[in-house]
Amino acid sequence: MQPRTPWRSAQEQDCRRPAATADDARLSDELAAVVSGARRRAVRDGDRQIDTAHLLHSLLEHDRDVYAVFGDGPQIARLLGYLVQRTIGYGLRWQGTVEDSGAVPVMRDGEGFSPLAASAMEHASRRAARRGDPQAHGIDLLAAIVTDPQARAVEVLARAGVDATTLYARLDERRDACVGGGGVGGVGDGVGGGDTAR
Repeated sequence: MQPRTPWRSAQEQDCRRPAATADDARLSDELAAVVSGARRRAVRDGDRQIDTAHLLHSLLEHDRDVYAVFGDGPQIARLLGYLVQRTIGYGLRWQGTVEDSGAVPVMRDGEGFSPLAASAMEHASRRAARRGDPQAHGIDLLAAIVTDPQARAVEVLARAGVDATTLYARLDERRDACVGGGGVGGVGDGVGGGDTAR
């Protein structure tokens, strides 16, 4: 049975009509809600930083375009299942560690991003700017997250059978269509793959 996700924004995203936000002028309303949700999840999980897995989980909860990328069927259920289990099993080794290979100050109470998550946020803004949009959307952040094979979100995607390279290629095609005048609707078909992601 496909899980039901309550969408917290009724606004349909459009690459020609970015939404304003009080949090950051570079983020759409939907993406600002994603960041807020990821911050709450980090605090609730007892994590010191918002990492890419928090962002991926929040994207699926708050952004219907991102949710649509994975299509209908068991894949989205597997993905959400792995995300909600981060406090047990494989997620236990993430506790108390920084999502990066370099040494950076660890922020308390989920107020800061992990280095990889911060990089993904910047990448998302640049991706939006390349297509002429002053604001980043959830699809931009999803594309940014899957570019780094060390990202925790990429590990979760691989466990759910989603190939990050294939996913990124599809998101790139979608960006090119948006630059050409298409809408920002979901990709539509599910994104399959092997058990590993690059």
